[in-house]
Amino acid sequence: MKKLNIADVQKYAEEHITVFHKQRLDVVKEKLNLDHLLLHKNPYLFKAKNIFSAQQLVKSMTDAYLQSGEETLFGEFIEGLAIFVCNQVYGAEKFDKDGSGMDFKFEKEGVIYVVECKAGWNWGNKSQISQIKLNAKLAKEKWGKDNKEVRVVNGCCFGKKKNRADKAGYEKICGQDFWYLISNDDELYIKIIEPIGHKAKEKNEEFEIAYASFLFKLTNEFAERYCDEGGIIDWAKLLEFNSGRKKKK
Repeated sequence: MKKLNIADVQKYAEEHITVFHKQRLDVVKEKLNLDHLLLHKNPYLFKAKNIFSAQQLVKSMTDAYLQSGEETLFGEFIEGLAIFVCNQVYGAEKFDKDGSGMDFKFEKEGVIYVVECKAGWNWGNKSQISQIKLNAKLAKEKWGKDNKEVRVVNGCCFGKKKNRADKAGYEKICGQDFWYLISNDDELYIKIIEPIGHKAKEKNEEFEIAYASFLFKLTNEFAERYCDEGGIIDWAKLLEFNSGRKKKK
């Protein structure tokens, strides 16, 4: 075990959070278009919310789409940070599509920890939970040789939740406890907040300008294609595009 160099952690966080901001900006500047947005959001949901104008609908759909994407992008960043931290202290071994379904492993005080890392604690449907239980069972079989104790951990970067490892087959360790487990630094969960916010004001201002321009463009396009002369949404036309049967050529 090595002592964690917090300056290295801060440098990593500051450098890699810019990737998150760039990816977020790229979505509204280059990747997302009206057809893609309309095909990936549920029009029935927005009708149920009594949305009737192009501006309301495009903004609501865009915000929902971006929120989902941002959670994924930020999850990749925070998981990368966790692996970086654990590697500095315990020489963590990162898994790259090895079939185990886990993210990294390390040894601490004679125990092998096999970790699947998540940004938050509230994740996963029934099928995904079943998969991590299977992954935990396979991990213990694979690395539990030579009388080594293997602990399979679902590490969550924030939260306070725990579970019964004997019942689930893996431990859910969240927030301060998780960051301490991989770093041996009881205050790391607080220390990382400032570098994560590196240039946040500047980057968010750039994003808001691009976002406003994007909304203006898509709202006008939507109104031309899916609104009547009074600017009210033609839901039948929208649903035909979103869910109508493909026409045979």
